[in-house]
Amino acid sequence: MTTATRTGYLEGLDAETFNLHAYLAQFDARLLADPEGRRTLTRLDPLLFALTYLRHHLKDSEGNITFGDAHLDWSRAGRRWIRPPSGPAEERDAYIAPRNTGKSTWWFLLLPMWAAAHGHIQFAAAFAASATQAETHLSTFKREIDNNALLRRDFPDLCAPAKRPSGASVADTQNMYVSKSGFIFAARGIDSSSLGMKVEEKRPDLLLLDDIEPDESSYSADLAAKRLTTLVDAILPLNIYARVVICGTVTMPGSIIHQLVKAAKGVHAEAWIREEGIRAHHSLPIVQRADGTERSMWPAKWPTAYLVEIRHTRSYAKNMANDPLAADGALWKPEDFRYPLPDEGLDPVTHMMLSIDPAVTAKKSSDFTGLAVVSWSAQKQRCTVHAAWAVKLTPGPQLRDRVLAILDEFPRIGLIMIEVNQGHDTWQSVLHHMPVKVKPVSQNEPKFTRAEGVLNHYQRGRVLHARKLPELEQQQCTFPKGPNDDMVDAVGSAVRRFIPAVKKKGSPSASRASYV
Repeated sequence: MTTATRTGYLEGLDAETFNLHAYLAQFDARLLADPEGRRTLTRLDPLLFALTYLRHHLKDSEGNITFGDAHLDWSRAGRRWIRPPSGPAEERDAYIAPRNTGKSTWWFLLLPMWAAAHGHIQFAAAFAASATQAETHLSTFKREIDNNALLRRDFPDLCAPAKRPSGASVADTQNMYVSKSGFIFAARGIDSSSLGMKVEEKRPDLLLLDDIEPDESSYSADLAAKRLTTLVDAILPLNIYARVVICGTVTMPGSIIHQLVKAAKGVHAEAWIREEGIRAHHSLPIVQRADGTERSMWPAKWPTAYLVEIRHTRSYAKNMANDPLAADGALWKPEDFRYPLPDEGLDPVTHMMLSIDPAVTAKKSSDFTGLAVVSWSAQKQRCTVHAAWAVKLTPGPQLRDRVLAILDEFPRIGLIMIEVNQGHDTWQSVLHHMPVKVKPVSQNEPKFTRAEGVLNHYQRGRVLHARKLPELEQQQCTFPKGPNDDMVDAVGSAVRRFIPAVKKKGSPSASRASYV
C-alpha cells in the first residue's frame, strides 16, 4: 500500500479492494510493539486502533477478520471526530445497514473507545429503545476497560474510574461511567428523562442512537411520531454542537429509520431530516459495480450467490435491504406487480383519469391526499397505473395547483374522480372550473373489501404499473397494517371505475361505460 493511500486513509477502497495484510504491512512492527508507538499510530486511525486493541470483536466464529463496505465507510466517518464541529448541527449522520452488519459493535464500542482513548470525545451519551439495551452497550464498553490488558496498559486513565476525595467513584454504575481521564459515557432509554443531561460543566459532545425503535409488533405510527418528537425536542438539543450518530434497521413502514432510508435514496426527505441537518447513509447488501455486474457488500459473510438467491424474499427486503415491503401485509405481495414488457411499451390509452382520495385536513401525520393517474386500454382490456403520489396539502390553492400540474403532465386525462364521503362542499370550491370533468363519488363498501377486489384484478394481470412505483407498492404491500393507505385507495377507486364488479353476465369491455 502506497504512502498516498495511507494519507488518504483508505480512500476509494471497498470490501473488494481492501487487503488487510497490505494495510497492516504499512506500519512499523517495532512501533506497534511499544505503548507510545501504538498510541501515536492509532491516534488518527480508528481502524488500526480496533485491530490493535479490540481485535477479538472483529473475528468471526473461525477466528477470521473480514470487512464489508460499511465497516470501511464507518471507519472513515469516525475519523471526522478528530476535529470538533465548527458550527451547530454540523456533524449529524444516520447509518442504515443490513441486520447483523455490526452497527452496534462499531458505533457503540470500537469508534467511541478509540475517540475516548485519544481524547477526541469527552462525553458520549448513548440512547436505545430501552434503558436495558442502552446499558448493555455501556456494559460491553466497561468490560473492555476492566479486562483488556493492552488497553489498560496504554490508556490507564481511561480504564480507571474518577474518584472523589473520599475514595468513592464519581460514577461507575450501569448507566454512567466517568473515567480518571475525564471521559464520560452515559446510557439511557430513548424515553428516559434526559433533557438537560450534564456532568459538572460538560454536556455530551457525542450523541449515539442505536435501534431506538422497537419491532413492528410493538410499534405504531402514533408511537413513531412520539419517538420522533423525543428525538428532535429532547435528545438533539442536549448539545447542538455534538456529533450525532443514528443507526438502525427498518422495523416498520413510516418509521424514523424508514424515513431516513428514503432520504438516503433520494426518494424523499422529510422536513425534520432537512431541518436538523441529518445526512443519511444507506448500505445495500448487493452493490452494483461500474460495469453493471453485482457483488456483495460483505463477501466473506454474505456471498453474492446467496444474496441473489434470497433477494426475492420478504426477509431479504426487510432485514437486508431495509425495504418496508418486507412487512407482512394481508393482501399484495411484490410478485403481484406487473410491468410492460420492454419490447411492447405502454398499452394504447382509451381513457385516462386522475383519481383523488382526499384528506379533509393536514393536521395529523396520517392525513395525506392520495392522487393516482390510471388509464384503461380497450384493446388490451386492462388498466395501467402511470403515477401515484401522497401529498400533505390542505384543500385550497396549493392542492388545486398540484392537480393542474398533473393535468399538464398527463394531457390524456379526461376525468378527475374524487371521493367525497367527507367535505363535499370543500372539494367543489377547490376543483371548480377544471379543464376536464370532475366526478364526485361516494364509497359504501368497507376499505378492505374494496382492496380485495382490486387485488384480484392485479393477480389476473388486468392491472399493470407503467414502471416501478416504490411508494405506491410499499403502501399496497403493507396494507392494511401500514401507517397510510391514501394511494391504495386512489388507485383502487380508478381501477374499480374502469373494471366494475359485474353482477350479471357480460363483457369486461362494458367498463367503458362507467368511465364517466
